[in-house]
Amino acid sequence: MTVLLTRLGEAAVITIDRSEALNALSYATLDALAERFAEVAKSDARALLITGAGRKAFCAGADINELMGRTVAEEKRATEQGQRVLLMLDELPIVSVAAINGHALGGGLELALACTFRVAGRNATLGLPEIRLGMVPGYGGTQRLPRLIGESRALEIILSGRSVPAEEAFRIGLVNRVVNGEPLEAALAFARQFTKHGLVALNLARQSVQRGMQGSLRDGLRIEADLSTLSMRTEDGQEGVAAFLEKRPPRFRDR
Repeated sequence: MTVLLTRLGEAAVITIDRSEALNALSYATLDALAERFAEVAKSDARALLITGAGRKAFCAGADINELMGRTVAEEKRATEQGQRVLLMLDELPIVSVAAINGHALGGGLELALACTFRVAGRNATLGLPEIRLGMVPGYGGTQRLPRLIGESRALEIILSGRSVPAEEAFRIGLVNRVVNGEPLEAALAFARQFTKHGLVALNLARQSVQRGMQGSLRDGLRIEADLSTLSMRTEDGQEGVAAFLEKRPPRFRDR
């Protein structure tokens, strides 16, 4: 099995276990990731951590051995498959954190970009090197990266194909934390600051930000008003207000 699903307390953990191939995303690996994402969506996990086996790579990108000899139609289907799988991750109702150990390149960085947050070890390098092979990123990199770090910085990384070291990635907002120790342990600690809150409010807040960024400020304000009002009418919203007035910790039930 190339993609493992385990638990660390409240968090589900997905590990790409192809260290001999630097955890590259073969088509079979993408299919396995889709299955794991579906399992996580049905579970009671309050957060998802994603990492790669070994210390050399989080994920070194697409499996180059599978890129040769494909028709245009096959190439398009393969690209759309990768996009669909990463959309499953992006649209999970719980927070996801990429624990980046070593290289996160090409499809590996695109996998990390589809997570809510990214925590990197100091040995991490991140990049979209497809331009150096005469290609364009296809699993969401040209769309998610500029949304995260801005158009100019994203274009510089995409058009140069260079690798970004961990400290620079933190400075430009590509990763949320750079840590000295084990990235998976740090990612779990990072996720815990969110899992104590109600999942309904967390999901609605994420939707407000993500949907609002797709339109004008006025459009975003309307979305925010709708979702904020909805959050106040949930059981958790009512419990949060009651707990504040009664000067006690809230007991959220995720509904």
